[in-house]
Amino acid sequence: MAARGRPRNFDKDKILAKAMRLFWEKGFEGASMADLTATMGIGSPSLYAAFGSKERLFREAIELYNATDGAAVWQETLAATSAYGAVEAFLMTSALQFSTLDKPSGCFITLATLHSTPASAVLATEVSARRVRNLELLAEKLAQGVASGEIDGKVNIDALARFFLTVQQGMSIQARDGASHQVLEQIARSALTAWNSLTTVG
Repeated sequence: MAARGRPRNFDKDKILAKAMRLFWEKGFEGASMADLTATMGIGSPSLYAAFGSKERLFREAIELYNATDGAAVWQETLAATSAYGAVEAFLMTSALQFSTLDKPSGCFITLATLHSTPASAVLATEVSARRVRNLELLAEKLAQGVASGEIDGKVNIDALARFFLTVQQGMSIQARDGASHQVLEQIARSALTAWNSLTTVG
């Protein structure tokens, strides 16, 4: 009979949450294995036994972020009853989430793989695909505004969605550079003043 391995003496969910925050703060490349094991409070053998690799740990951290800290923005956006309300929720909720003091600033999905290397190119592509999906979600919400007559049918919905997503991604970088909640809200409000001109043709 094969010998049983030593039981884990840690809570996998709790140490994954710690890894998520470190990746969120430093990015995939910036978070070294030494940083991860120190933050998670486990040795390298335990990390590999629980997660398989740094790359798999990162993927699980991304999934955790999407299910927890990253979920609020899309919950508010998709629940909005108008296209304008969706964009307002998208930007204003982002302003709040990006500047919450007890969390790393900015958006994990926006910032985590900006400084990729050939070794992390696959992960960077996967995260980029998530950003593309975010663009699609926002465009789908805006398309509902066309269907309801809120947005002119001649408006380029993809370009409109890209504009507001770019504003949100810029807010993420501003937050990482120390912008406060108030400053991020001002950016969001400024972008929203363009709504009428961007959604009306002729």
